[in-house]
Amino acid sequence: MRHFLEFEKPIAELESKIEELRKMSEADGINIAEEVAKLTEKADRQLRTTYAKLTAWQKTQVARHPERPKAKLYVQSLITDFTPLAGDRAFADDAAIIGGLGRFRGRSVVVLGTEKGTDTETRVAHNFGMAKPEGYRKARRLIELAGRFGLPVLTFVDTSGAFPGIEAEARGQAEAIARSIEACLEAPVPVIATIIGEGGSGGAIALAAGDQVLMMEHAIYSVISPEGCAAILWKDAAQAPVAAEALKITAEDLKRLKLIDAVIPEPLGGAHRNPTSAVAAVGDAVAAALAPLLALDAATLKIRRREKFLDMGRDALI
Repeated sequence: MRHFLEFEKPIAELESKIEELRKMSEADGINIAEEVAKLTEKADRQLRTTYAKLTAWQKTQVARHPERPKAKLYVQSLITDFTPLAGDRAFADDAAIIGGLGRFRGRSVVVLGTEKGTDTETRVAHNFGMAKPEGYRKARRLIELAGRFGLPVLTFVDTSGAFPGIEAEARGQAEAIARSIEACLEAPVPVIATIIGEGGSGGAIALAAGDQVLMMEHAIYSVISPEGCAAILWKDAAQAPVAAEALKITAEDLKRLKLIDAVIPEPLGGAHRNPTSAVAAVGDAVAAALAPLLALDAATLKIRRREKFLDMGRDALI
């Protein structure tokens, strides 16, 4: 059964009625095609109306939808001949960050992604997409490998943030994130980052300091989660919807603020309703972003990337 979010209840009721009518029709041989068509049209209209005016908090819920396509699906669908590479060559392999070599539309690339998992077992195995220092050191290793072999880097970001546990701090979480950001900024090859779900804090930007930062229509990208912000500012996590609006975490807000480069439209009702279409749209957007960068030399790429991030927020200070 499809998982419906709280604000999708009217849509859920309509789709439930449609399903009941279809089952009745199959069981009794009654022709109710006209009634089903009317309800389907009403449900589509309700879905369109609802998703046309989502609040920042509602977009946060969509970005976290349990059925939303995860990084592994993007890698499996867009990357051929994928060969996973594991470990940071220092401590361990971190399953929260997947990475390796493959081909994107015929071109050899290095690909990285934060993987949340799709059910209880895989979510636990991937630590809910919250990477530890060894994950970011693995990312740095693969980005440097890409630089040595002249391979573009594609990243797919979906994380609530880096793992905040004591053991991660003890192993140098902040330094590992900083080094991963540094590797992105210093890469002598094109780096295309796509926020496919949640882009949480340093855990996200560690893989998103790219030449082009793309963001799906209903994804979010922020310095802190709305709940975390609300707990700090109001001492009340229930104020998360207010915090979400204040943080400007939606793709539209971030594009307007020039913090991302492009917004990738999602299927009506979110990527989880039509994963195949969503993945295809991401593939086209990544290809379009990558094409002009392939003609640039390493020095130009690094200078442009540096200026891009130094310019962020500059207009706001004038």
